[in-house]
Amino acid sequence: MQPDIPVLIIGAGFGGLGMAIRLKERGRNDFLIVEKGDDVGGCWRDNTYPGAACDVPSHLYSFSFERHYPWSRRFAPQAEILDYLQYCARKYAVDDRIRFNTEVCEAHYRDEDGLWSVTLSDGDTLTTRALITATGQLNRPAYPPLSGIDDFAGAHFHSARWDHGVDLTGKNVAVVGTGASAIQFVPEVAKSAGHLTLFQRSAAYVLPKPDRLYHPTEHWVMSKLPVTQTLDRLKLYTTFETRVLGFTVFKKAMVGYEWLFQRHLKKQVQDPELRRTLTPDYPMGCKRILMSNNYYDALTRDNVSVVGHGIESVTRNGLVDDTGTHHPADVIIYGTGFQATDFLSPMTITGRDGKSLNDAWRDGAEAYLGITVHGFPNLFMLYGPNTNLGHNSIIYMLESQIDYVLQCIDALDRPDVQAMEVRPEPQSRFNDRLQAQIRNTVWDQGCDSWYKTASGKNTNNWPGFTFDYRRRTRAIATDDYDFIPAKPSQGSSHA
Repeated sequence: MQPDIPVLIIGAGFGGLGMAIRLKERGRNDFLIVEKGDDVGGCWRDNTYPGAACDVPSHLYSFSFERHYPWSRRFAPQAEILDYLQYCARKYAVDDRIRFNTEVCEAHYRDEDGLWSVTLSDGDTLTTRALITATGQLNRPAYPPLSGIDDFAGAHFHSARWDHGVDLTGKNVAVVGTGASAIQFVPEVAKSAGHLTLFQRSAAYVLPKPDRLYHPTEHWVMSKLPVTQTLDRLKLYTTFETRVLGFTVFKKAMVGYEWLFQRHLKKQVQDPELRRTLTPDYPMGCKRILMSNNYYDALTRDNVSVVGHGIESVTRNGLVDDTGTHHPADVIIYGTGFQATDFLSPMTITGRDGKSLNDAWRDGAEAYLGITVHGFPNLFMLYGPNTNLGHNSIIYMLESQIDYVLQCIDALDRPDVQAMEVRPEPQSRFNDRLQAQIRNTVWDQGCDSWYKTASGKNTNNWPGFTFDYRRRTRAIATDDYDFIPAKPSQGSSHA
């Protein structure tokens, strides 16, 4: 039986668009992207909070096939990254292959014909041979379980769902959380709020951000000599790639960054008590290292206070911390990150023999190369388990995965193949070694982070060089897969 759509991609962020563009370059138009939002962009469409920007340099945080984009500054703001993704969708003519405002509710694998049956939020059902998930790890906001929040009289929202209709001017604003988003929007909110109270459960390591506008002369040179931007990209990649050593085998390499953090904190925060509150009590790198030039400065403003205690409860007009102190609030903003370890939720994925992905991942998500899972033939993940980075550009990892998935699709195009499924032994061997590597990294040195599940398993990070990951994904090791033969009536799904 032929599928409705030979290749179905879930998500139109960097991963989904990159996958679609590469398919189109191969002359394939037999794909469809299903996108829950009304535009491309993924997290760069959703996160519109004040000050939103990338912490990876623009020349590195871009596709290798579309690298000569006229970025305005060293680290691009959110709106510009969204513009870039919209530009790529138009330039490579994949925007007409996207079905917007449509979520995938469930998908189940059909053993009889090797197709995935995918149920959409509008009630439609599509069949596909290759199901590719590109939903990312940072798409579902995490909300703290605050006792009494239903009694709060004011507005409250997550930074990833910013309510631009709420005027914060002169208001008492409570910010819960000090993650990567909070350090960007706190300085902006502090400019207009009557008072901002920051509830910090755990201090972050914050380094200065080497950001600046590109000079018109630089744009002229890069437009006339595109190789200069390519060389800058290579320089940035090499510089960032070496940082993994500090996370893994050579932790003493973090000493220089620790000194930079201490200097940055001391320079911007004069009050010794506030400085102590803002000093982390865990090894640098155990949680995500952040970058900002104005975060610490904002916390020294007269209208900003930092609470280094947990939250006991929420009242009608404020929050009570663990010491019993009440803090007035008109608005609560959550800077509490995302449900990063709940891969592919809330979709229901059912594989071969009725096996649920939730059951397969009961002890924490894992996949072979972060891409394929035993028991789920023809399912391919982009930015899957243990492919997140703490030191370089995720776009590099995505492009490695896209090339690998393209090879898998080529294998499925063979008339004698109905499906391909990673064998259990290679998947277990890969993940056993990976987790052993992680146990020797700074991420496993005594702190809780969004990299880990509640049980302590790190399901997010890649514990090595990105060029090593690219080497591993350069070609399919056919011995690691079972290829299910096609029935006589079946054939190639290529359109």
